[in-house]
Amino acid sequence: QILAVDALCVREAALIQRCAAGDEDACAELVAEHQRMVYQLSLNLLSDHNEALDLSQEVFLRVFRTIHGFRGQSALRTWIYRIVINQARNRQRWWRRRHRSQQVSLDEHIRAHGELPAPAHNGSPDRALGQKQLAERIRTSLEHLPFDQRTALVLREIDGLSYEEIGFSLGIAVGTVKSRLARAREALRA
Repeated sequence: QILAVDALCVREAALIQRCAAGDEDACAELVAEHQRMVYQLSLNLLSDHNEALDLSQEVFLRVFRTIHGFRGQSALRTWIYRIVINQARNRQRWWRRRHRSQQVSLDEHIRAHGELPAPAHNGSPDRALGQKQLAERIRTSLEHLPFDQRTALVLREIDGLSYEEIGFSLGIAVGTVKSRLARAREALRA
């Protein structure tokens, strides 16, 4: 098992060096390995498909512009998480200044006023509706959490990061991670 971890570290280090040298194949490989994670985290933080796609592109541009400065103090994945979080925080601030919260996307309008799509699975309609309503309540509750709490909760509960990885990604101490998670969980319960 230790050999597998060492091989992964060597492979990751080689990929980073190739990307820093401008190897397009290496860059494409890095994107292929991390694009789903970057998009999913972006979507969970911003709650908007198009914003998440835009942010994902910005993140990879930032990764390739700054990868030569990556020092290996964390896993590459954790470093990329940090970039996603910083970019999402900047984007949210930008939208907040422009009163984005008062706007309604076309997707939200259709969800609120359009027809419910037929369930795609074999469960009962009542159960499917209950699951959809619960998922919507959780999504709405997540959106109302402060950005720092939402970010910590998404990284821990959805992405499964350790407290140490979350601390590195957010640039905070492990104790702060734990207190943000506790406050976020309490707010969701409420």
